[in-house]
Amino acid sequence: MPNSSTVTEFLLTRFSDVWELRALHAMLFLLMYLATLMGNLLIVIIITFNWKLHTPMYFFIRNLSVLDMCYISVTVPKACIIFLLDDRTISMAGCAAQIFLVLAFATVELLFLTVMARDRYVAICRPLHYPVIMNPQVCVQMTLASVLSGLVHSGFHTGNTFQLPFSRSNVVHQFFCDVPSLLKLSCSETLNNEILIFISAVVIAGGCFVFIIMSYIHIFSTVLKFPTRGERGKAFSTCVPHILVVSIFLSSGAAVNVKPTSSSPTVQDMITSVFYSIVPPFLNPIIYSLRNKQIKEAIERVMRRKLCLGKR
Repeated sequence: MPNSSTVTEFLLTRFSDVWELRALHAMLFLLMYLATLMGNLLIVIIITFNWKLHTPMYFFIRNLSVLDMCYISVTVPKACIIFLLDDRTISMAGCAAQIFLVLAFATVELLFLTVMARDRYVAICRPLHYPVIMNPQVCVQMTLASVLSGLVHSGFHTGNTFQLPFSRSNVVHQFFCDVPSLLKLSCSETLNNEILIFISAVVIAGGCFVFIIMSYIHIFSTVLKFPTRGERGKAFSTCVPHILVVSIFLSSGAAVNVKPTSSSPTVQDMITSVFYSIVPPFLNPIIYSLRNKQIKEAIERVMRRKLCLGKR
């Protein structure tokens, strides 16, 4: 293959080429993006400035909110640009950056959710040891370990993907760069890449899933032994938001990765990716603000304080 045919940039794909639909898609993406930023930023501010929420559980919720703001910022702004403008190009470096960051943030989010399951397990099943087991130093160490693991995992797969030659086509059938879409564009054998991706998914995602399931089996068996309905309700109320977030993230991720790779990508594949890359960060602040009593009370206090200041 001559060097002149080597791909140096890629073309991302829109949901539609009709201008009216492109504008509608851009508006929907932008509204979800702004709502995600505002919702997660509100949670970060409320937890940071309310000393009553300076506990391990809310420390990890705040970390998750910061992560979600970064996660959605990798794909949506560029998607809005390609929806509205005629230029669909993304450089090789820009594509590599998108893949690296999406993989890193997705991996770290899964690890954060797993750590949060452990936090709930210790709080409910071993309450007397909770301050010792989940002390601030341990919380910071688990956060740093999650971030480092996500970066290493992402760096490995990004490097493994971009060592392949791309000279067959430069059209990425996705609104952002992801590994499965790029593997289809390579003119060389990609079986080893696919095997490594499958193994890492089984080890990381499968391991986290099993750990979360085992944690909640112990949690529910303990909660059901509580003597009063009020205690059971309070314990369940702290677990429900986390269960919802885990369910949305893992189910959408599984829909993307478990589905057999198709040689003829469809719009349905792109829509599935929306539920993996955009919907979880968008729903997380809604779930935590609506299902978490302490966050709702903190938001209400802030709103009342602003109203009182406004009347003055």
